[in-house]
Amino acid sequence: MTDSVASDTDLSDVLLQVEKAAPVEAVEAVTHRIGIEVGALWVSFLIADMSGRALVRLSHVPFGAVSDGRQQDQDVAMVLPFDAGPREQALRSQRVLVDEGDGRFVMRAPVTQRGEAIGLLELALPAAPTDATVRAVARVAHTLAFVVIANRRHTDLFEWGQRTTPFTLAAEIQRRLLPASFVCEADSFTLAAWLEPAASIGGDTFDYSVARDQLHLSITDAVGHGVQSALTATLCVGSLRNTRRAGGSLIEQADAANLALLDNAPGGPTFATGMLGRLDLRTGILSVVNAGHPTPLLVRDATARPVQLPANRPFGVLRHRPYELTQLALQPGDRLVMVTDGMLERGAAAVDLSARVQDLGALHPREVVRVLADLVLDVAGPTLPDDACLLILDWHGSHGDTRDTAAGAEPARASTPL
Repeated sequence: MTDSVASDTDLSDVLLQVEKAAPVEAVEAVTHRIGIEVGALWVSFLIADMSGRALVRLSHVPFGAVSDGRQQDQDVAMVLPFDAGPREQALRSQRVLVDEGDGRFVMRAPVTQRGEAIGLLELALPAAPTDATVRAVARVAHTLAFVVIANRRHTDLFEWGQRTTPFTLAAEIQRRLLPASFVCEADSFTLAAWLEPAASIGGDTFDYSVARDQLHLSITDAVGHGVQSALTATLCVGSLRNTRRAGGSLIEQADAANLALLDNAPGGPTFATGMLGRLDLRTGILSVVNAGHPTPLLVRDATARPVQLPANRPFGVLRHRPYELTQLALQPGDRLVMVTDGMLERGAAAVDLSARVQDLGALHPREVVRVLADLVLDVAGPTLPDDACLLILDWHGSHGDTRDTAAGAEPARASTPL
């Protein structure tokens, strides 16, 4: 195969085939095409499990056929836990890896968009691939990322495949409050966030939005557990987004969220803590409103230090007291870590968060959040008494057209293979 596989004409044809296919068959339209082009022995798409600790092979079988894995109608989901093997290494390094064995050459290409590791394209060839084939498969994998993003709006198939454990009603509500992607790479920053739910859901959320010259971000923690907490979180996040999308300042967002909980609290008085931020991508100045939330950590020159911020009241506590805003000047190379109290209290307090954050400085934020969540689960799990949520922001500076990407990720920022 030559680079012509990824030409504009071929891409248009692939997208046409995707559009003709049903949403549940959109991925197959891409994998079937690439399989024919390269003469593959087999082709498979593996989607990232919602836990962040496995990949899931999605396939379909005829009615009545016996298969391993979870099955719903004709669809089968087979969980493949991370084991430091070639699949995990391809995702960690964000590079196409080729392994030889049993007379076959297996290619594994990350399916990634703006740093979000959506999954893996895996195929086997009877002969060693050329450099041109490797480049073309990488581009097809990148195209596949957009196909998944576009078609998961129309079907539950992909989310069903990613869910290895059943959701409660509270978890379903909470899930809808989170952004569609937990990772975002841009020229001047990298952001990743994670939520490890408690058994009864503690109402933690995170959010972000990228504007032309600004990055909006937030992390919140609604009081209580279960559906009541999820409803409080819905009011809080809905108000913050509504005010933000109307062009409101951080102070206006905080005021609106405070009134939303005071005036519409489900089942009586309630409150939520939160940290709201607006980063000027041209200067690195981060404006912050701290609504009674735990202190963030700033990693600078390989040293983690708490960032002391003026304390404001939580949302939903007092009606007529103004919120105060403070500013933090970020420097290129800084890493800001924001958490909820589930990362700090009870059993989780056994984790020296500052020390661990320092130790993980070489990892991409996408992996740091998962490693820290695993550490908390190890000491406070397997089921947490409270949600554990964290958001990590790496500031690189150089806002503008400076992003150097390869198939949906910036290789220079990726973690090195184990």
